[in-house]
Amino acid sequence: MGVLQLLKSQFLCHLIICYVFVVSGLIINLLQLCTLPLWLVSKQLARRINIRLAYCVSSQMVAALEWWSGTECTLYTDPKSYPLYGNENAIVVLNHSFEIDFLCGWTFCDRFGVLGSSKVLAKKELAYVPIIGWMWYFLEIVFCKRKWEEDRRTVAQSLQNLRDYPENYWFLLYCEGTRFTPKKHQVSMQVAESKGLPKLKYHLLPRTKGFWVTVQNLRGTAAAVYDSTLNFRNNESPTLLGILNGKKYHADLYVRRIPLEMIPEDEAECAAWLHKLYQEKDSFQEHYTQTGCFPGPTVSPPRRPWSLINWLFWCCLLLYPLDNILNVLSLTLSFTASLGVRWMIGQTEIDKGSSYGNKEVPLNRN
Repeated sequence: MGVLQLLKSQFLCHLIICYVFVVSGLIINLLQLCTLPLWLVSKQLARRINIRLAYCVSSQMVAALEWWSGTECTLYTDPKSYPLYGNENAIVVLNHSFEIDFLCGWTFCDRFGVLGSSKVLAKKELAYVPIIGWMWYFLEIVFCKRKWEEDRRTVAQSLQNLRDYPENYWFLLYCEGTRFTPKKHQVSMQVAESKGLPKLKYHLLPRTKGFWVTVQNLRGTAAAVYDSTLNFRNNESPTLLGILNGKKYHADLYVRRIPLEMIPEDEAECAAWLHKLYQEKDSFQEHYTQTGCFPGPTVSPPRRPWSLINWLFWCCLLLYPLDNILNVLSLTLSFTASLGVRWMIGQTEIDKGSSYGNKEVPLNRN
């Protein structure tokens, strides 16, 4: 293990990273709260400000992946589609198999300049979580309760609100609804059998209603669906703790651009289309398992320096006062220790010694 890798694995480094993220995140949440009056004056200006404030939070996690752990990403995609990425609104369909697949999705967004404005369909409970959840609230993330009768209306309304969004965004969607596990897969395939649907080997059955509502409400706003399948080389299953320890991974991401007009508007036909899409995703994953790569040409979109610059900015800003606090504590402890040592030395001085033997002994005159 090299010196740098040893340093990255130290608990003190992890503590500093977490300290910077938490404190900066709370500061940004406070700044977002201060933008509330601005929404009444200029909604679009408030949105633009919140996009940049959100980037200050999410890009720190991207920096940890790209710059701290050094994880690399190879993109498999059609060269004709590549110039469109980041220059249009899109719905990104991701597989949900890894602990850090959301972070790889964010990295994909950052490399094409849409990280600050990216959206996701998230559980309502996450809106109450400090830092990320509060940031998402001001970013107009679409929240759902996973109760279809309620979500059908609220999700549609939230999506309609994005029709006049001032900057390009990607809407990240995990159609499986939950992370893949062998137990969940077994239950999902039982459902597939009962409904007469083809079984999947590497995915859970997609939840079609949320996808249909998303597509219907973003028609005319989003230009395409980006079908994305993520995998990691050497059969690795990366974790956030591994990233924190500076472990390097190599992600392979296969992306197909599908124009939105190719997706049926009818709900039943759209559901059948999505099931077929996941059968194709399964075949891509099978190809990767057998060959170690996805089909098609590759490109490695360059890392953008802004996530690192933002991270270093917050480190310098927050570690400087922390250093002063530690210096004050250090001086206080040193002064206290000095007094203690002086007191101990004082106890050994001759004039501080016991009075035993100092009394005059009367002479024996006998």
